[in-house]
Amino acid sequence: MLQANLHIDPHFTVANVDDRLFSSFIEHLGRAVYDGIYCPEHPSANAAGFRQDLLDLIRPLNIPLIRYPGGNFVSGYRWEDGVGPKDQRPVRLDRAWCTLETNQVGVQEFAGWCREIGAQVMMAVNLGTRGIDDACNLLEYCNHPSGTLYSNLRISHGAPQPYGIKTWCLGNEMDGPWQVGHKTAEEYGRLAVETARAMRKIDDSIQLVASGSSFPEMPTFPQWEATVLDHVYEDVDYLSIHQYLGDTTQNLKDFLAKSLTTERFIRDVLATCDYVKARKRSQKQMMLSFDEWNLWYHSVGSDEAYRKATPWQYAPSLVEDIYTMADAAVFGTMLITILRHADRIKIACLAQLVNVIAPIMTEPKGGQAWIQSIYWPFLHASLYGRGTVLHAAVDSPRYDSKNFTDVPYLESVSIYNHEKGEVTIFAVNRSTDSDLVLKTCLDGFTQVSLIEHITMNHSDLQIVNGPGAENIRPRKASGAVVEGKTVTAALPPVSWNVLRLSVREK
Repeated sequence: MLQANLHIDPHFTVANVDDRLFSSFIEHLGRAVYDGIYCPEHPSANAAGFRQDLLDLIRPLNIPLIRYPGGNFVSGYRWEDGVGPKDQRPVRLDRAWCTLETNQVGVQEFAGWCREIGAQVMMAVNLGTRGIDDACNLLEYCNHPSGTLYSNLRISHGAPQPYGIKTWCLGNEMDGPWQVGHKTAEEYGRLAVETARAMRKIDDSIQLVASGSSFPEMPTFPQWEATVLDHVYEDVDYLSIHQYLGDTTQNLKDFLAKSLTTERFIRDVLATCDYVKARKRSQKQMMLSFDEWNLWYHSVGSDEAYRKATPWQYAPSLVEDIYTMADAAVFGTMLITILRHADRIKIACLAQLVNVIAPIMTEPKGGQAWIQSIYWPFLHASLYGRGTVLHAAVDSPRYDSKNFTDVPYLESVSIYNHEKGEVTIFAVNRSTDSDLVLKTCLDGFTQVSLIEHITMNHSDLQIVNGPGAENIRPRKASGAVVEGKTVTAALPPVSWNVLRLSVREK
């Protein structure tokens, strides 16, 4: 049996967790919007056409911020198409995903839907086919009180109060040749900085996110970051990073180690940010917005073939990965990695929320809603991961796989909620055939007691959930032992675990 040791102390902290680390993303892609959150013919739909049964699954996640409307979609999007009377909105060809866009959902409808779930909008502007004027016009429409062309246009559309959108993305994945309006780093950097400066003249309270590399394997990474930041460093608040993990080699031990690439990606981006800071002699520290992250690999080949064979469909089933137990464990390691970098990552958007590589699915044509395996780690992190990340001394046994060496069996992060007097440990056991006994010493705490040990695992790592078949769900584990300030618990093979402890400081 494997054993790992963990030492934590409330005096050694990383940073407070920004609530926006539990954000998400809705793009006009596949069935995320149409036949997803928006389905007027569904029995649960409200007067605006949004499904209320989905809200029952979304609200427990307590999502603070939702990125919209893309994604690749935004680089060819005309925001004016999605406002005003619905019967006057045009149907467009969406060149990003080769589908039909009816524009029945736009900023008006989406902002109202976000209010229902208690979230703010994180708006992306089109810097692919459009530019400074259009970004400023959208900002004026959303945020300016009244008395101007676009603020009065919003009022005429039935929204007398501004939407007050405070977080704005300056384009999306502009380094990618697949992007409509793809640009070089120099071209994007110049456009982004001038757009940022113009937008701030309209509303200087907004926060801006510059587009970083689409993923670490891009041939332009990290030079893209260095060039773009050379232009925008003093004019934006965040640099975006995107990454999707997948089981591309069909090697389970490799797949379970994939979040090590996330760790390296974050460190490399931060090193580039800090290099630019030093070269500019700046006092400002650049923060990151990890505004697309998830697993995405099940549907890649089939979706590409489908789009080529049957283009220009309305709300086709695209990018609908169905997640296994193994996927949930890897998802958990990625989530843990993001939390460990709470000192520099201030926004993180799970991509996406409904139907498209999502924790929540609906059957086509307005059928039943159901939850995937990855829903649970995200829910647990949102419920119990708000507080202060603690530095941890970790001693874990390790393994080598085909493409990785020195992979720790234990992946973990510890969060201290001072107000509640709770420490939560999120942990994944990467071992495929053995329990991992986790022995945690809580130095600096007294009166340690176990609230609960939640675990999620399954003997069949390829099993999935489906409508009416919730095969993967968490359960309360037994057997954890508290002796003084030491907690010992067994983590099953390939499992997601939440250890919640009641504590007092010395």
